[in-house]
Amino acid sequence: MPATVEVQSRSPRTARLEARVTREQKARLERAAQLQGRSLTDFIVAVAEDAASRILREREVITLSARDRATFVAALLKPPALRARLARAVRRHKRAVASHRE
Repeated sequence: MPATVEVQSRSPRTARLEARVTREQKARLERAAQLQGRSLTDFIVAVAEDAASRILREREVITLSARDRATFVAALLKPPALRARLARAVRRHKRAVASHRE
């Protein structure tokens, strides 16, 4: 079982969270907390924080394969030429933006 490193926040814990759970859920959570040598509050906060970090990382970090990374970098370094229709639209947009600034 991997060792758990607990990091205490430097700011005081003044915000509150409440949750309604079944008796069975509470008993299971208390047992798990006990097995880790934590209070129920510390256990729930740690588990919720771990889950929140994982979910945010999954949604905010894009992991690419080596092939996809190479394709992405190549596109950044040498983007494809604009097609004529898109190039005209870009020029129209630039003229419209410039005329609004004057």
